[in-house]
Amino acid sequence: MEQVEDAKYDADVVVVGYGPIGQTLAALLGLSGHQVVVAERQLEPYELPRAVTLDNEVMRILNGIGIGDYFDEFSIPSWQYDWQNAAGETLIHFSFGIEPGTGWPINSTFNQPGLEARLRQRVSEIPAIEVRRGLTVMDVVDDGDGVRLACSSPDGPIELTARYVVGCDGANSRVREVMAPEIEDRGFFYDWAVIDVLPHDRHRVWEPQNLQICDPQRPTTVVSAGPFRRRWEFFLLPGETPDMFESPERAWSLLAKWGLSPENATLERSAVYRFRAMCCSTWRKGRVLLAGDAAHLMPPFFGQGLCSGVRDAANLGWKLDAVLRGVASESLLDSYTTERIVHVQHAIGMSVELGRVICLTDPDAAKERDHAMIAAGARPETALPPVPPPQLGPGVVRRRSDGTIQPPGSVWAGQAKIRNSAGHIGLHDDVIGRGFVLGCAVDCRDHLNVHALSALKSLGAHLVQFVPADAAPSDDGDLRQFADVDNFLLSHMSEAGIVAAVIRPDYYVFGVAKDVADIQPLIDDLLMQLGAPVTVGAQS
Repeated sequence: MEQVEDAKYDADVVVVGYGPIGQTLAALLGLSGHQVVVAERQLEPYELPRAVTLDNEVMRILNGIGIGDYFDEFSIPSWQYDWQNAAGETLIHFSFGIEPGTGWPINSTFNQPGLEARLRQRVSEIPAIEVRRGLTVMDVVDDGDGVRLACSSPDGPIELTARYVVGCDGANSRVREVMAPEIEDRGFFYDWAVIDVLPHDRHRVWEPQNLQICDPQRPTTVVSAGPFRRRWEFFLLPGETPDMFESPERAWSLLAKWGLSPENATLERSAVYRFRAMCCSTWRKGRVLLAGDAAHLMPPFFGQGLCSGVRDAANLGWKLDAVLRGVASESLLDSYTTERIVHVQHAIGMSVELGRVICLTDPDAAKERDHAMIAAGARPETALPPVPPPQLGPGVVRRRSDGTIQPPGSVWAGQAKIRNSAGHIGLHDDVIGRGFVLGCAVDCRDHLNVHALSALKSLGAHLVQFVPADAAPSDDGDLRQFADVDNFLLSHMSEAGIVAAVIRPDYYVFGVAKDVADIQPLIDDLLMQLGAPVTVGAQS
């Protein structure tokens, strides 16, 4: 491993924990050229299933670090998800697809060991990352200029030093314990037996593909767990204890209703989990930060546990990159908590509300629920509480003069098929590349001063002009043209009345310019919020 720029540190960032969140964050930082040491307690990878849901935003992030070509190995699109009552009547029908302008299925199920294997492979291809297994973090000390980690290992005590430390070490995080943030616990917890099965008949059609059985006698979940795999989750009733579900015999007895047995299926895992809802009040204390389950926990009913952690990594990754490169102030890291905590609290709230509906065991209350949902036409938009938009909280986003967010700031940006000057056609992210994007319907250089252009270059931002589908795009210095193959981007910009937009490296909109005179103020605002060391607003 190469030495960091400041030789007194072992790494720019030490990532504690080598699950999907730690792997994603390490890859993002390593691809940006930063030296990363990953400290992982376990000597070997954990090869059993856990999370099973990915959404289109998370697949976009994972594709961005280079594993998109392997999605078919461990994931399959979820086209439907039905809730039924004990009589088999449909209470809610969710229909999924590929949302225009996203490029990936809205919802997919996956096998976590398969995902992690590809992430480990990707990390191994990045020279700037060193993975050290068998290290258990005992203490974390932030001295203001850097962080020291005291670790135990099979070979004795080890100390690691870094500019920053990120705890991606899960629900029982040692980094969180040392950081000691306040924790909001929603007081929601239920025990469920989780059983993962590999049926031998790979051609069996499971209908519905994903099913929630809202049976007050025992709420049950039956879903895909990736290619050829299935998962069952059984609610533990009052009086039942986890030890009653430990034996394989009990697992097979629960699965018998679906015709599964040791003769026609392989039991991959059977365990009891307590579904909880909690969130730390802050995810940063000086040079120590938290991500994923170390920062928040949520029940699985909204399918956003692992997804939220990957979003954490994407948000924190670009901010640490900017701070480490000296193109943004360290205060930028404060926005990590403020932006992500609102998003996560939304996901936790939805998970809890769905869980309260699903986990009803009172027959009368369940009957009322069933009647109301059936009367609402089994449609999510009418049968369930309204879902607020999952916008980021206060942070790096353009605002109006009254302090309110300028639409469509803080929302996830779309992408579409584009063609470059060499004739290559692909999705926006793949063709343009990682980093900030200033996407325009005009040549933005005509409307920016030299200081703004220099600062954008220091950020590694892509200056992009979209041209009509039948045009021949060209590259001219720092500006690249791309043909809008399906006229998606240009029509969207025209309908929204904008000529330019700044997309952050985590694919969220910073802000837009309504006319060419607003492009310079848009970039000035971005640089000011980053705390970039440039003269903002100076004239050329």
